[in-house]
Amino acid sequence: MYAIVEIAGQQFKVAKDQKVYVHRLQEEEGSKVTFDNVLLLEDGSDITIGAPAIDGAAVEAKVIKHLKGDKVIVFKKKRRKGYKTKNGHRQYLTEVLIEGIIASGAKKTEKKEAKPAVKNAEVKAEAPKKVETPATDDLGKNTVAELRDMAKAKGIEGYSSMKKAELIAALS
Repeated sequence: MYAIVEIAGQQFKVAKDQKVYVHRLQEEEGSKVTFDNVLLLEDGSDITIGAPAIDGAAVEAKVIKHLKGDKVIVFKKKRRKGYKTKNGHRQYLTEVLIEGIIASGAKKTEKKEAKPAVKNAEVKAEAPKKVETPATDDLGKNTVAELRDMAKAKGIEGYSSMKKAELIAALS
């Protein structure tokens, strides 16, 4: 029995008791992980293909350790231009041991992002309405040209040489 499952944005063909190196996961070493996004399941001669994923199917795994992969050298060159650059990095990986493949009956894990979104909506609904701000705050939002026009309308002298802060002080 094997399955094709999406783990950390990549697809892997996994079987029971297989070790897989995936992009770094947030889970602690020794913790159990369930991957719900199973794209294909093969059990003997029965092949189930998801559209896009199979409902109720899951892959259970255990995080063995976090490590860094081999060094990858990135070398770029443009011929006859004198351009060469050499760079390298080591990818952060997680070693995962596949403990079992569940064909049906697995519960979907809820995403952590869904709960705070609901709380934010409730907070917005309960938030009190804004109290009107004083005129000085509104004047700060205006441009200098708008403030000069207002000063001209009020009959303030010397408005053309005033800076924004001086205009706000004179108008309030």
